[in-house]
Amino acid sequence: MPLTDLKIRKAKPREKQYKLYDEKGMYLLVHPNGSKYFRLDYRFQSRRKTLALGVYPGVSLKAARIARDAARQQILSGVDPLQAKKAESDRFIDVALRWFDSKRHLIDESTHRKKLRRFHLHVFPIIGRILIADVSSPDVFNVVRPLIRQKKLDSAHRIRAEISEIFAFAIAHGFVTYDPAQPVAKQIPPHRARHHPALTDPRDVALLMKAIYSYEGTFIVQQALKITPLLFQRPGEIRTMRWVDIDFAGREWRYLVTKTGIHHIVPLSDQVIKLLRETQQITGDSVFVFPSSRNDGRPMSENTIRTALRTLGYSNDAMTPHGFRTLASTLLNEQGWSPDAIERQLSHMPRDSVRAAYNRAQYLKERRELMQSWSDFLATLREEEN
Repeated sequence: MPLTDLKIRKAKPREKQYKLYDEKGMYLLVHPNGSKYFRLDYRFQSRRKTLALGVYPGVSLKAARIARDAARQQILSGVDPLQAKKAESDRFIDVALRWFDSKRHLIDESTHRKKLRRFHLHVFPIIGRILIADVSSPDVFNVVRPLIRQKKLDSAHRIRAEISEIFAFAIAHGFVTYDPAQPVAKQIPPHRARHHPALTDPRDVALLMKAIYSYEGTFIVQQALKITPLLFQRPGEIRTMRWVDIDFAGREWRYLVTKTGIHHIVPLSDQVIKLLRETQQITGDSVFVFPSSRNDGRPMSENTIRTALRTLGYSNDAMTPHGFRTLASTLLNEQGWSPDAIERQLSHMPRDSVRAAYNRAQYLKERRELMQSWSDFLATLREEEN
């Protein structure tokens, strides 16, 4: 009797795997752990073979039968379904996704998603379906050409470099012997990095601080906006700040810098302690100091502070969330603080992991004084009339 959905659902695991047969060589293989696999037994050139059709319930009975009939049609046409499936797994998109999986544990999850999204937007629509061994240098250039025309040179260089990494992965695993992305590198115009816009004139900073304290958004965004210039850490680190990392008694915020994988210490000034205590009354039951307004267990959106600055009249060309780091670095250096202490407070760590682990607490006494002085300085700018 042919299989039915009811029969498949009722199939219970046994001590050994067993088969429930359908039609035309297809059957359901039930494993002792309860997993259920659709399979097709067939003969090609006098050899018996088995083709995997999918796992139930991800693949329905109807879908498995469609795949079975397609495979049988390939056999009638003189094509081995197994070989055809293997050829499909050698497409650029399949090898690229394997490379992405191999790198996943080495980078932050948000960075992984960003890189993968970039490939889905710019790369896979153009070369994703091509067998990786057939991808040529002109194919790779076709990927970056639109970005070059749009003057998105940084993205063009990044994507080409990542395609080159995928081909290095493919060479190591025996898919190809040559990297067609290498010759494309010199065809992309050089990119001159733009620094994050920031205000550095104390008069402009005074107006910015006054504007921040006049912001009329939600309370949580108000607090995040007020704390950002006082701490001047990376925007992503501030928005994902967790209560468990705040030591009120020690007046410190200790957290793992995802960009470098190094633990960092941020001394907390009187002004920051006050803002955090106020915030704790509202969000103290949450994991994050600044939770998402959607109450979905996630932190505040990465664009929240940027949007608040725009609401206050500061465009991306005038001031950005990351610009608070440049602002602090410039003015603190002008005020005569030790450049090394400033660099440590910005979490610009040495590349050597041992030195970085040691240096996280270096200049800590001076950094405590620096952070309090910085908060006092911004408060003075905000409060003075002229």
